[in-house]
Amino acid sequence: MNQDQTGTGNAIGPGLGEGLPGGPRPGRTSSARANPYQLTEDTPVYVISVAAELSGLHPQTLRQYDRLGLVCPDRTAGRGRRYSARDIQQLRDVQRLSQDEGINLAGIKRIIELENQVSALQSRIAELVGSLEDAATTLQQREAAVHASYRRDLVPYQQVQQSSALVVWRPKR
Repeated sequence: MNQDQTGTGNAIGPGLGEGLPGGPRPGRTSSARANPYQLTEDTPVYVISVAAELSGLHPQTLRQYDRLGLVCPDRTAGRGRRYSARDIQQLRDVQRLSQDEGINLAGIKRIIELENQVSALQSRIAELVGSLEDAATTLQQREAAVHASYRRDLVPYQQVQQSSALVVWRPKR
């Protein structure tokens, strides 16, 4: 049984919610990398037979997961599937949820969709927090500029407080 390595108790594990059709795959870099020979966990290098062996699944199962949108590998120019290390981990997680946890494939797909939504919302929150911090910094800079523009030769007026004391005036004789 593959437990989440972070200890957060996430039943799905890292990378499971990635790879649904309908948008760019989270965590994937574009094909125009700075160094095309640099291998990462997102680099699609494994053909379906190797990915099936590494994940412990039958190649037909991998094709079925791809059709259902559970794990969507990259494609070559000839439409052949290429799996990355992250895809293989995701295959293992889908299989674990299906076999050990008893969740059907539709349920797993819904879990993946919800995790993608959470990830997108967390990214949006981080973006908004950054914008808010930028706005606060700009406001502080403008406020400092206003304070710096005050004339220093003027004395601030302070209103004298009225007193109810009675003063008796006696002229000198």
